[in-house]
Amino acid sequence: MLSDGYHDVDPHKIVTVETSLEMFARPPRRAASAPAGARLVRLENVGAEEYLDLYRAVGRDWLWFMRLALSEAELLAIVGDPLVEVYRLEADGGVGILELDFREPGECELAFFGLSPGLVGTGAGRWLMEQAQDLAWSRPIRRFWVHTCTLDAQGAVAFYMRSGFVPFRRKVEITDDPRHLGKSPRDSAPHFPLIE
Repeated sequence: MLSDGYHDVDPHKIVTVETSLEMFARPPRRAASAPAGARLVRLENVGAEEYLDLYRAVGRDWLWFMRLALSEAELLAIVGDPLVEVYRLEADGGVGILELDFREPGECELAFFGLSPGLVGTGAGRWLMEQAQDLAWSRPIRRFWVHTCTLDAQGAVAFYMRSGFVPFRRKVEITDDPRHLGKSPRDSAPHFPLIE
């Protein structure tokens, strides 16, 4: 456990606070209209480049880097697993990603969930979450959970709570800044400045 107070961090590292949230039953449905032109497509047998193009389209502004740090074999081992479902939301104005991980028996992790900038604030997130919950709870699971961090949109925790998730854990992560490693563009995540 970290002690109270401030802790210096190497300028080539990033520090995030991660909040994990969970639910144990499908909550009541929330009114959610499909965005214009909406189509949710399951990406079966998705290739690494197709997956990473979608991942970057949604996560670039938030400095998503976890999947960029994997080798192609490591990435395909995850997204090619029959217990991992990857969906692309196609809609007027942008795309979204929905990734459900059923590899832990009796559970579903909402591994990745987000929208490209053109869909943020349009109601597409609420609609996509309804789809996520329908898909997750269509399986014999007892728990649906997600984690988000301070690199994500400021309202992410509140959005998940409105969607029926309850916070249960907080962690601090310190890792290499992917912009220094060349894994993410140097101008990614302007809300989280690069320290030279």
